[in-house]
Amino acid sequence: MSRKYFGTDGVRGEVGQAPITPDFVMRLGYAAGTTLVAREHLPPGEHPAVLIGKDTRISGYMLEAALEAGFAAAGVDVCLVGPMPTPAVAYLTRALRLQAGVVISASHNPYHDNGIKFFSAQGTKLPDAVELEIEKRLEQPMGCMASAQLGKARRIDDAAGRYIEFCKSTFPTELDLRGLKIAVDSAHGAAYQIAPSVFHELGAEVVRVGVSPNGLNINDGVGATAPESLRRAVLESGADLGISLDGDGDRLVMADAQGRLYDGDQLLYVIARYRATQGGMVGVSGLVGTLMSNLGFEHALGRLGVPFARAKVGDRYVLELMRERNWLLGGENSGHIICLDKHSTGDGIISALQVLAALRGAGETLDQACADLAMYPQKLINVRLPAGFDWQADPGIQAAKGAAERALDGQGRVLLRPSGTEPLLRVMVEGRDTGMVSTQAEAIAAAVRTAVA
Repeated sequence: MSRKYFGTDGVRGEVGQAPITPDFVMRLGYAAGTTLVAREHLPPGEHPAVLIGKDTRISGYMLEAALEAGFAAAGVDVCLVGPMPTPAVAYLTRALRLQAGVVISASHNPYHDNGIKFFSAQGTKLPDAVELEIEKRLEQPMGCMASAQLGKARRIDDAAGRYIEFCKSTFPTELDLRGLKIAVDSAHGAAYQIAPSVFHELGAEVVRVGVSPNGLNINDGVGATAPESLRRAVLESGADLGISLDGDGDRLVMADAQGRLYDGDQLLYVIARYRATQGGMVGVSGLVGTLMSNLGFEHALGRLGVPFARAKVGDRYVLELMRERNWLLGGENSGHIICLDKHSTGDGIISALQVLAALRGAGETLDQACADLAMYPQKLINVRLPAGFDWQADPGIQAAKGAAERALDGQGRVLLRPSGTEPLLRVMVEGRDTGMVSTQAEAIAAAVRTAVA
């Protein structure tokens, strides 16, 4: 059975358009709640409980209320934490021994989008089987428990402090950040209060960027998807480093003192290189990337003796392969980095702390730590697709893809894949020659535009 509502990262879309409407989200809460009630075997009279966090979008208030009503109708208690990074919800769900966590966020998307994603009691994304069970219950009429069995709601007032302490606990106790000036861009998103506090409490002087959310400005010219704001902040403030998160705090981009930007592949390399030189990869063996991971990154890991495997794009697939191989490091070049020895899911703040631990431990700067990493030029173009368009069957697109592969002559890669969260086809070409890569990517993108016109 294929999923109707759930994509690679929960249910997502434009607010006011199906499925991101108050009535659907209430039914989603009820369906998820009844699934929990059916799966949990709690003592008589005890209710399952979920934690709900959100980012700073104005629509979060409406969707939070709808979810709360749906869960309560299903007999599920709700713990509310307000604006909170996605990985914080995963952590708090585990720490408070709750049955599930829910995040209201569309991550790096603009404010007019929103979404709902779920975490299990273990702080991991829900398995496909559970999502399918929720979807099956969505097809049934919504009901309501008798008054005596309805769920209750309460607010967790110390959630931010708990999570800040958890983040700090992942940084080596023998190290600190004293003497470092760090620009921290929180994208006017869920981490706007938490991220600056973590780095400040570890001793850094923090330059705060993207910390004035108004409900409409999340990811707007700031954050990991608009890293020019971080580059400017670093250069204008004379910071030693820059850290940029996306709207829900699970994606990371960094900058050095010269304003050079470092993506997920480069940051993962810094962590893996330090651990390999310290013997920390022993028993862990390898690292999981994705189909989008840079060839230069793969080759550099090979020189370190670190095995590498590619998963499908999406942090849930990275995590699945990490668990299958019993490896602790993985991530995407987009900045989702997973360190399973530190957290159960990708976490922008904790990933930044692992990079900083490597730099402080080795006494290096970011550019020094990446000196042996030669990244291949990579061109990514997003082309909007109409609903239902079969791009794989289009002869013009396939001809352009074949021509690009012949031109690269084994010295690069061509990857076409649909986005899991937006109606886009992502065209990626990678190779040794920048001009060749750009030319071939543009040619394929033009073929896609012609096909859908």
